[in-house]
Amino acid sequence: MARKPGTNPSAIRNRAAKTAAVMASPSAAALAPAKKRTSLAQFFREVRAEGRKVTWTSRRETWITSVMVAIMVAISMLFFWLVDAGVSASVNEVLKLASGA
Repeated sequence: MARKPGTNPSAIRNRAAKTAAVMASPSAAALAPAKKRTSLAQFFREVRAEGRKVTWTSRRETWITSVMVAIMVAISMLFFWLVDAGVSASVNEVLKLASGA
């Protein structure tokens, strides 16, 4: 059976050395200058601007999604009820056989 490429010891050492070099170098976030603090008013202006970018689902999309969730819950409920009934019947039969009744 052929060996996978890159599994020889020298390739493993090379990958380990590259990983160690990357881990040892300081990240860009650590090198970036500290951000200056913004005022509370500026913060709320930015929050409001971000809130305007949010796209909300329409009433129709929300209704369709809700109906689909209800259908999936009903299907899941039926599936787990059937599985539970089957397992319960099987366990009861095994216990009847074990007790000799």
